[in-house]
Amino acid sequence: MRYETSIDDETRELEFNFERHQVAVDEREYTFSFEQQNGRYLLRVGTKLYKIDNVELDHHTVEFTLDGQWCRVVVRDEQDLLLDRLGFKTAAEIGKGQLNAPMPGKILELLVAEGDKVELGDPVAILEAMKMENELKAPVNGIVTSVAVNAGDSVEKNALILEIEASG
Repeated sequence: MRYETSIDDETRELEFNFERHQVAVDEREYTFSFEQQNGRYLLRVGTKLYKIDNVELDHHTVEFTLDGQWCRVVVRDEQDLLLDRLGFKTAAEIGKGQLNAPMPGKILELLVAEGDKVELGDPVAILEAMKMENELKAPVNGIVTSVAVNAGDSVEKNALILEIEASG
């Protein structure tokens, strides 16, 4: 089965053969195993072992810690990619214009205001979390309809930051 993954601005194609426990990444093949042990996921790729914790799924987005570092990955399967190529959106994607905090932290800067036009992927806010600055990006094309936080505010995970009215 083929998937497309996006981490930050880097997109990669993965092709899994689950029966043979193989994955092809950028046309290189790796053997993998994946298991759950004591509430933690263990991913072994070749001889390297990765520890995965704090896994949360939200439609196409998977958030987790990998060896203690927060990761956010957007995963699209073959059906999603086909719908994209044909110009269709799923019902869940239409109008999905809320931006929520991916983790607890402090809003350092808001880069947009109500009424601003944004494009998918445009930076809209800077969130400081775990002593790192994270650029939060617009989840859809559209107009910012409300901003729920101010610079300097502390936010919990999944707290609403802003809303965007989606446009084609």
